[in-house]
Amino acid sequence: MRQTASFGPSSSESRSLRTRNPGAGLLLAGLLLASAGCATWSPPPPHAAARAAVAAVYSGSLRVSVKGEDVRGRTPILVAFRRPTSIRLEIPGSAGARLVAVVRGERLTAVFPAHRAVFEGAATAADFDALLGVALAPEELMDILVGVTPPRLRSYRAGWGERLPERIEAVLPDGTRLKATVDEAELGTSLPAAVFEFPSHRGYRPVDAAEARRLLGAR
Repeated sequence: MRQTASFGPSSSESRSLRTRNPGAGLLLAGLLLASAGCATWSPPPPHAAARAAVAAVYSGSLRVSVKGEDVRGRTPILVAFRRPTSIRLEIPGSAGARLVAVVRGERLTAVFPAHRAVFEGAATAADFDALLGVALAPEELMDILVGVTPPRLRSYRAGWGERLPERIEAVLPDGTRLKATVDEAELGTSLPAAVFEFPSHRGYRPVDAAEARRLLGAR
């Protein structure tokens, strides 16, 4: 396991998700999914898929790659969700989080602590695409992490470990290709309430989607 997701107290800009070894100079390309090397495409063990599909809470550390018409790159990412409508994404950097994005209900708030900038939008596939280059609705993101195929996807496959997918590949409706290696993941973990609170952004300058995407690509 290269990274372990940890959900506890942290700085005001990155309150609840961390990595033990975030690394430096890592480029974001989008929401979710990464190169998996020589891993095999193992089917789910008996009953694992059914248990994962109904899980209310998920937390994990992934390596993600995205390749589309106007987005390309790879990054580590920490992900947590609590069904039905809460998600937290965090991109680590050399001196704290580069991006913290939280979906709760119908709202999406993403902060860039190093730039003291904030993007606010709706919890929709369109705004995920505008921000991250990944046109997935929140519920679709939850599903692909636990081995469920969203109907809108052109293709989807998962290579399973004992309880959850460890390798994921998907082609989105617009042709964007997502890949992920899941280094660490848990179901049903008790997470602090702060994990799904909108990140503090008092004094941050508001940015539109185009500026937010530029900040994501900045080193």
